Amino acid sequence: MLRKILKIAARELTGFFASPAAFLFLAVFLGATLFIFFWVATFFERNLADVRPLFQWMPLLLIFLVAALTMRAWAEERRSGTLELLLTSPTAPTELVLGKFFGCMGLVVIALALTLPLPITVAFLGPLDWGPVIGGYIAAVVLAAAYVAIGLWISCRTDNQIVSLIVTVIVTGALYVIGSDALTSLVGYRAGEWLRAVGVGSRFASITRGVLDLRDLYYYLSITAAFLVLNRLSLQTLRWAGNPASPGHRRWYALVGLLVVNALAANLWLDQIGSARVDLTAGRLYTLSDATHNYLAQVQEPLLIRGYFSAATHPLLAPLVPQLRDLLREYAVAGGNKVHVEFVDPHDDAKVEAEATSRYDIRPVPFQVSGKYQASVVNSYFDILIAYGDQFQVLNFRDLIDVKQRSDTDISVELKNPEYAMTSAIRKVLLSYQGGGGAFDTLQQPLSFTGYISAPQNLPEPLQQARAALEAALADVAHESAGKFQSVIHDPDADPALAARLAKQFGFRPIAMSLLDTKPFWFYMTLGDQRSTEQVPVPANLDQAGFKMALESAVKRLAPGFLKTLAVMIPPSAQQGPQGPMPGADSGLSFSTLRTTLADSVRWLDTDLKSGQVPADADLLMVLDPVELDSKQVFAIDQFLMQGGTVLLAAAPTEVVIQQSIMGRPVKTGLEDWLSAYGLSYGKGLVLDTQSGALPIPVQRNVGGYSVQEIELANYPYIVDVRNRGLSTASPITAGLGQIDVPWASPIIVAAQTPAQNTRKATELLRSSERSWLSDSNDLMPDYDSHPDMGFAAGKPSGPQTLAVMVEGGFDSLFKGKPSPLLPPAGAPAPAPTAKPAAAPTPAVAATPAAPAAAALDRVIQHSPDSARLILLGSSAMLSDQAIRLVGEALGSNYTKPTEFVQNMVEWSLEDQGLLSIRGREHFARTLMPMTRNAQAFWEYLNYGAALGGLAIIWLFNRRRRHLVTLRHLKLLEQV
Repeated sequence: MLRKILKIAARELTGFFASPAAFLFLAVFLGATLFIFFWVATFFERNLADVRPLFQWMPLLLIFLVAALTMRAWAEERRSGTLELLLTSPTAPTELVLGKFFGCMGLVVIALALTLPLPITVAFLGPLDWGPVIGGYIAAVVLAAAYVAIGLWISCRTDNQIVSLIVTVIVTGALYVIGSDALTSLVGYRAGEWLRAVGVGSRFASITRGVLDLRDLYYYLSITAAFLVLNRLSLQTLRWAGNPASPGHRRWYALVGLLVVNALAANLWLDQIGSARVDLTAGRLYTLSDATHNYLAQVQEPLLIRGYFSAATHPLLAPLVPQLRDLLREYAVAGGNKVHVEFVDPHDDAKVEAEATSRYDIRPVPFQVSGKYQASVVNSYFDILIAYGDQFQVLNFRDLIDVKQRSDTDISVELKNPEYAMTSAIRKVLLSYQGGGGAFDTLQQPLSFTGYISAPQNLPEPLQQARAALEAALADVAHESAGKFQSVIHDPDADPALAARLAKQFGFRPIAMSLLDTKPFWFYMTLGDQRSTEQVPVPANLDQAGFKMALESAVKRLAPGFLKTLAVMIPPSAQQGPQGPMPGADSGLSFSTLRTTLADSVRWLDTDLKSGQVPADADLLMVLDPVELDSKQVFAIDQFLMQGGTVLLAAAPTEVVIQQSIMGRPVKTGLEDWLSAYGLSYGKGLVLDTQSGALPIPVQRNVGGYSVQEIELANYPYIVDVRNRGLSTASPITAGLGQIDVPWASPIIVAAQTPAQNTRKATELLRSSERSWLSDSNDLMPDYDSHPDMGFAAGKPSGPQTLAVMVEGGFDSLFKGKPSPLLPPAGAPAPAPTAKPAAAPTPAVAATPAAPAAAALDRVIQHSPDSARLILLGSSAMLSDQAIRLVGEALGSNYTKPTEFVQNMVEWSLEDQGLLSIRGREHFARTLMPMTRNAQAFWEYLNYGAALGGLAIIWLFNRRRRHLVTLRHLKLLEQV
């Protein structure tokens, strides 16, 4: 049977190429595909390394291709009278049906294979994810199979090829329109879901994401099987032509009806199965990650996930609701009986709407929609609630979707990274809920406190009281810990070997009270477990409450289940005032986007470091756009690093001012000497790169004698596009980033380490391309009239430039062997004593023994542990709102790469890498390599040539085949 089917299929396939019609169909299909890909979908303008435009129009293109292929399959047999011969031949009708089916599918596969140069081209131009490509071609094959089965059945019902063509287009087109947005937007999302389940286009889009779902594949196979069975029945009725009805005929109809109904009805049963699928995407974008499973495993109390979706919503949001529903169901399965998922429409239940408004502050959003006859405004809910205990988070449509607008009429709306948004919210409610409990509730192993403190008689009188307050605080903490906290105090004065070990391991050395009181003593504290040990900073208030607060902050830093604290030093103009960012910026840089993004994962704490100390509860320090820092501020940064902390510096010796033009001006950060001590410095000038981002610029154009101003995107080499080898794959901070733009960056010079510095490791995180060069000009405004390609004269390539570097390991303090800058200068009068300062940030020697000021200690940590990390960015503007907005306008979408970079750094530094792995699965991180217009034209015309070349190869192969057939026939005639 199989052999006969293959012979019939081969006969059908060769019959197609017996006339120029097959080549005409293929040429039209390829021409339409290329035109849509490069012109309608504006591939290069989209700047995304995917082939979504190819498959977006595939359901429509296949309608006409398949209708043209199948219109003659049976109609021509009936018209020419050969159908009767086929039905009376030894070949079974089922073999005829399947043979013609596979013959048509062979030509469809050839047509799809001729489009392969498109994804291959994209793979050369950017980091193409082949998962959606494979899914797209599988979807195209199974969709074409359904279309072919429908077309064959219709062709069997008529002897007119034109009628067959028109009816096939109408039927297959109706199946496509049923699930299209144009129709589903006219009904609510519940009815829309049913329509999309029936429509072939919506199922097709689901597979082209790169997810092979059994429900979608079976849907197409059920349609194929149903119409092939109907085709077999049509042939059988032709064999019955002229014969009276009989019970056998009725049994045929009953059997076929039963098969068709069961094949189609099985879709309803399979719709309840959501786990039978294969995620082909790189990084398994549409499958819950291990990090999400780990967070759900931490759930102890019932976790509620509730979707608030209105039946009437914006037509661009409606198709996203089923995707979110499937995702939420996965959370329910992964969380077991501890995760409860439900979906509600607040408009249907007044109590639910009242609770959403009053308790969770969830309110409907007005969307403007347009119908056939009028425009209207619909108040719609599109929110997800995550509630755990008394903590909750609400995700609205802004948190869940990504909007890309290329024109006023061309707007695409898709889910951004819903798993990251939801898992982040789950993590936050878990940590907030646990954070309300005791600091020791989530500890997996006990903590050990070690104090390196001189005997009371060797301490200055104020610190004798401080030691007594510390011992009282230790007793309180040990009592609250339920056996998870133990403490011990050593006296390094009595153990010279211990003192030497502390100096080598931690950089601890004896402290002096002041320049006038130089008697040395020890007063250091550490806290750790079996994995790591960190230093506990001496609190500003040396009373029992101050020490207890410092100890609890240190415990929370080591315990899972507490939000970490990020201390951030930003320009005074960017500090948050009561009404938002405070005015008065000179450079105009602000960081509200970064602040808002990080608020979901860490606690943002503003600090100016003018006290010379980093806040005691800080887990990480970030210094943004520093200018002329004084010695106390540098000392605070230095000592935080010496404690084993992580410091991120986003700085540059050139400050960029964007006003009527773009200008640069030199500035001093105050950190030049400090960085130089670790072999780090900034090169001269700024980095320019031919591999660059774009800048929206106004262009004057003469139209009919009138001057019209337009906005065009032009290459701007000062925005360095970092991708591929420019991103370090050795660091999790940049390994999954994909691509990032670095604007107005100075090169970072990393000096070769001396043998004494081999304890540190330097990793280049970001680098420019080999075609980059340097310029020390302060005029950063491009001149596209003189230099049309880049706006600037191309300089001599100087090779890759380091734009961000991470140094980790042991550091020696710049203040090693020097007095602490926090001490008052010699001869300066002592500050007036205070009764009991609440939180005195100003260094002073308190007259009251109960609360001396810690800042008065000559306490300089000279060496850091190996856990210390210093991350240096060569651009102070990279993380600013202005740069993020500028790059986002050029891309036409929400630009999140800088915030992702910082989030990766924060989570990696704080050893909380769960969200880092999810964010690396970002859907829209793949962009094309920067190219000139000539390069774009080259790749476009190369695809046109590849299409013509593919048709030529098929023509030559068919000609060769026909020639061999002719020779074989001649030999047969000669034998006769």
